[in-house]
Amino acid sequence: HLWAGVAVALSGAASGIFVVIANAWMNAPAGFELVNGRAVNVDPIAAMGNAAALSQTIHMTLAAYAATGFAVAGIHAFLLLKDPANAFHRRALEIALIVAAPAAVLQPLSGDLAARHIAVHQPVKLAAAEAVFRTQAGAPLTLGGWPDVEARETRFAVEIPYALSLLAFHDPHAVVKGLDAIPPEDWPNVRAVHLSFQLMVALGTYLALVSLWVGWLAWRRRDLAHNRWLMRAIALATPMGFIAVEAGWMVTELGRQPWVIYGVLRTADAVTPMPGLVVPFVTFTLLYCFLGVIVAWLLYRQILRSPTVPEWRGFYMRSGSGERGAGSGT
Repeated sequence: HLWAGVAVALSGAASGIFVVIANAWMNAPAGFELVNGRAVNVDPIAAMGNAAALSQTIHMTLAAYAATGFAVAGIHAFLLLKDPANAFHRRALEIALIVAAPAAVLQPLSGDLAARHIAVHQPVKLAAAEAVFRTQAGAPLTLGGWPDVEARETRFAVEIPYALSLLAFHDPHAVVKGLDAIPPEDWPNVRAVHLSFQLMVALGTYLALVSLWVGWLAWRRRDLAHNRWLMRAIALATPMGFIAVEAGWMVTELGRQPWVIYGVLRTADAVTPMPGLVVPFVTFTLLYCFLGVIVAWLLYRQILRSPTVPEWRGFYMRSGSGERGAGSGT
């Protein structure tokens, strides 16, 4: 059973990586030539090794482990607030944090790698994410704010001077291309991309800070389960990883618009004229909603039905003394 779980985990991670590589190709198409509107000299290996593949796969893989780990940790942290001594929830919390905390701490580094890639290869996406309307050297990093596209400015934002140039190019005086260098018809939805990016960064920062808190307490050998403020912070983080992942995909997909394959094929030209797609779309949507409800119910039942102390000891302690202890319920 254990090795079956390992196989599922590895195959799931591998399939996710290949999906992200395919999406990275849409952002940085490679491995083919366009001749008279047709793709020729197709090289699948070169396509898979496109310029965006490495940064996107690292960023998304870490995001998946951080999001899933904190979702599990958050549920058990919430239950530990009611019963801090529960051995099942304590062990589950530890395992989840071993996965989630390192991923959350490393995530900003992978985000820096991804941002430096789009600064060079998709400058319009970076300009929309940071709401940079004007090309400038020493561009500031924008925190928060509401992009006013008509006025070409971002209202209510906090700016850190030179920080965007430093992060994007490792040079505080580097020139960051703004939206003014790009035809308006090639702009994505600036407001949606910027707000999604800010949400992703804010939630990711929260998860990283909680992870550092966990690491500090673990290094000092403190009992995590009896730290109620930490348990509240982890419980609050339960949905944050998944929300951050969705916000990140909003940045990736909306930021590429109006292209479905960046610089090659526009989204408007890729929409299929095939009729009758509404029925399968609605059918599959309802099917996945139904399956989602079933999975949520099964997980809810499984988590709440935590093992008792005798069951826990009987499972993990195989010695004769362990079995006697389990039978006595002490």
